[in-house]
Amino acid sequence: MREVIRLLSHYAESHRNPTNEKIHFVCVPVIVWTVLGLVWSIHPWAAYAGAALALIYYVTLSIPFAFGMTVMASIMLLILQNIPQAYVLPTAGAVFVIAWIGQFIGHKIEGKKPSFFEDVRYLLIGPLFVLSFLYRRLNIRY
Repeated sequence: MREVIRLLSHYAESHRNPTNEKIHFVCVPVIVWTVLGLVWSIHPWAAYAGAALALIYYVTLSIPFAFGMTVMASIMLLILQNIPQAYVLPTAGAVFVIAWIGQFIGHKIEGKKPSFFEDVRYLLIGPLFVLSFLYRRLNIRY
């Protein structure tokens, strides 16, 4: 079994409740944006570098997922470029906290702990889990 399929299958085990899935569909991309925003507030190039490192990992898992995440990261970085620098940190920080509260509410509903408590790589797999639903609808193999 390919590593990406194994990781997604394991991640899915704690994301079966429809309400938890819906929460994740919203909160996971938002958290990715907030993390980029928090790093951006240190220095924009740090956000680009962080995104590049994540994309290198995604290439090792799946070229189609790496492409999708490149599109997503590019849009998120473009949004950050267009926000006044003074607003990035407070906005990203507040939204980060709210989105994580949503995630933990989803896991309370699910009755299972978040996967990243077992392995921090699942922090990078969450976005692929969300993207996998879009890929299946569009019949894109990953």
